[in-house]
Amino acid sequence: MSERQLHLTVGSRFENVELVQSAIDEAMAERGADQDSRHWVGLAVREAVANAIKHGNRLDPSKRVDVEVRIDGGFVEIRVSDEGEGFDPAEVRDPLAPENLFRTNGRGIFYMRRFMDEVSYAAAASGGTSVLMRKRIAAEPASSQEQ
Repeated sequence: MSERQLHLTVGSRFENVELVQSAIDEAMAERGADQDSRHWVGLAVREAVANAIKHGNRLDPSKRVDVEVRIDGGFVEIRVSDEGEGFDPAEVRDPLAPENLFRTNGRGIFYMRRFMDEVSYAAAASGGTSVLMRKRIAAEPASSQEQ
């Protein structure tokens, strides 16, 4: 797979989640990533962007979400950054703990960690939070690429 870089900046509106996920899916498909890899990456991207909009930027339409993507050598690396106040991911409750099973918060981070090979958080240059996700991606079988 040849290298591909993509940078998107979107407003804090939930309809932009689909836009970001679609753009990344298309870039991965162009580089020959298989459907399974694209599916799991897409779910993680949706969670990361939705979290940046809802929790990071607190639905403030004047704040932006930056998404940087690099596809290279069988890996995809995605950084999603918001302009919020930041948070400590260690303080997010474990959604699998019995006392949290019916809570609606905390599942996004759990899903991202399950769907991607690596997930890390840092303070974003904008003052918010930046999540970096990385996953090894498989190529479509040759017969699928030819069709």
